[in-house]
Amino acid sequence: MTDVNISTMTIEHWPQVLKIYAEGIKTGAATFEIDLPNYKDWNQNHLEHCRLVIESHGTIFGWAALSPVSSRSVYRGVAEVSVYMSEKSRGMGYGTLLMNQLIYCSEKKGLWTLRSGIFPTNIASIKLHEKVGFRLLGIREKIGQLNGIWHDNLIYERRSKIVGK
Repeated sequence: MTDVNISTMTIEHWPQVLKIYAEGIKTGAATFEIDLPNYKDWNQNHLEHCRLVIESHGTIFGWAALSPVSSRSVYRGVAEVSVYMSEKSRGMGYGTLLMNQLIYCSEKKGLWTLRSGIFPTNIASIKLHEKVGFRLLGIREKIGQLNGIWHDNLIYERRSKIVGK
């Protein structure tokens, strides 16, 4: 494994983050989104903390960030995970490093539950989430359309063993 560093995502990382997001969109198995967001919109929809990139010598291999699941205060400790790896770095173990750091960061910020919605065809994401302690809660059948085709979404969750006990 290359000498990598996990750091807080900044606006300077945005061009590479967006490129990796575009690669994820292109797979048809990572998101219902079909258009790339601008930074302003993306920034508004994600929590200010726990935005991470994994990189080496200025090249970003992947990124992770959290979104609130609700504006209601009762859910202030619950967040939705976004994690994307570049095409060239998939299967190298970087996703595990990034997710473990995201979990650490989320617990440090007082979050007690992380949630992910994953397409059933995204086997790599399923394995990654299970490897870092997420469990399958259920399936939302035909929850959304992508390019005119209905897709199921698997709901994965990780409950903190530290926060919210």
